Formats: sequence, structure tokens, C-alpha cells
Amino acid sequence: MTSYVRSACVLLLCILSSAFIFPAATILSADRQVPAVVPAPQTADWWMAQHERNVARVRQGSVDLLMIGDSITQGWGDEGRQVWERYYAHRRAVNLGFNSDRTEQVLWRLQHGEIDGIHPKVAVVMIGTNNSGTREDPPEETVAGIKAIVTLLRAKLSATKILLLGIFPRGATSSDSLRRVNGSINDRLRGFADGQHLFYLDLDHLFLDRDGRLKRDLMPDLLHLNEQGYQVWAEGMEPQLKVLLGE
Repeated sequence: MTSYVRSACVLLLCILSSAFIFPAATILSADRQVPAVVPAPQTADWWMAQHERNVARVRQGSVDLLMIGDSITQGWGDEGRQVWERYYAHRRAVNLGFNSDRTEQVLWRLQHGEIDGIHPKVAVVMIGTNNSGTREDPPEETVAGIKAIVTLLRAKLSATKILLLGIFPRGATSSDSLRRVNGSINDRLRGFADGQHLFYLDLDHLFLDRDGRLKRDLMPDLLHLNEQGYQVWAEGMEPQLKVLLGE
């Protein structure tokens, strides 16, 4: 049995045994391996180098806030850099967003040093749009991957509050197929919140006009945020984040 499969088995056991944490349990077929819950790194050299930089940063300690996700989260270091400096730099925040990551890459990173030895107050998690978009995973499999991530965070960072964000909208209109898939995922994620350790926040409405069209002045490519989009994200998340940080 490979190490990836062993890790997947452990995570699936955690998921199935965590019904007391998550009342909305996701049941998956045991007849096949579900990629979304099998920890796996990306193979690109840049990816592993970035992972190693993150591990080195975490080893320095002094981390109160984690941002965990894919390229949309990674963008805090690019298009959203100035917004990050205003809102999060003074809060000892670390950006754990990786371009193109799906749930299985996040699981691998969290198992390989990116949260070891730290005790952050809050971990913000948004992941899944590459599961549904790039690989076209069924909603229940993406939800299982997200659930595995949250279960792992709860196990390794028991005192950390988790702010789980709904996957941001994508596509031009409400009829976009991937937008609808992500909406289905978000509907299931709402049930994860317990109001004590895990909190759910949906910011979709901030990026849509009254007719449900995505605001191109915030997401020019209908997926990734520009600087104004990151400002909207920060403002929308700030009230909940301040409470969770105890400010």
C-alpha cells in the first residue's frame, strides 16, 4: 500500500468518525479511490520550492492568522499585496495559497510541515474551485476533500478558530455550469459550522450585481480578483475576522 493511499485511508476514517463535528456528513463510495481526499503534491519545481519557503516561515513562529487556499488566496501576494499590508501584515498573517491547488494538494502541504509547531488564532480556508473546474469533480467529492482539510486542521490546531469561506463565484452569469457546481458545494459547506470552532462565511453577493452577473471590475477574467476585488474580500471578511481574532 502506497503512502498516499495510507494517508487517504486515515483521512477517510477521520471524516467518517467526525460526524459529531460535522452534522452534514458526506458519504462516498468505497469502491474507488477519491482523488480529492488523497494527499498529493504538485510536481512542478516552483511548487515544492514555495512549499519549502512556507515551512521555513512557519518554523520562525509568530503566526496568528493563516490564509489557506489556491491561486485566489495566493493572489494576496500579487494583485492583493497592498490590501494585505493594510489588513493582515500587522496581524502576523501567513499566506498558504498555491496556484492551481486542489484539496489534495492542501492536504499534502498541511501534513508536511506548513502548520507544524504553530498556534494561530484563526485559519481562513477557501479551496475547491480547481476541483470542480479543472478536474470536474462531483460536488460531493470536493466537499469530502474540504471536510478532510478541516478535520485535519481541527486535529493539528485544536485551539484555532477555522473560518471556512464559500467558494467564490465564477463565470459571467448565474447559469454558468461551474458557478452552479460551486454553489452546490457551498450549500453543503454551510452545515459544517458549529459556531464554536468552525465558522462559515459566504461572500458571493459582494462579487455579483443585482442580476447575478459577476462584476468584471472585481474579477476581470471571471475567476481571479484584481486589487479592488481583494479590497472587497477584506472588507467583507473583516467583521467576522475581528471577532474570531478577539480584537
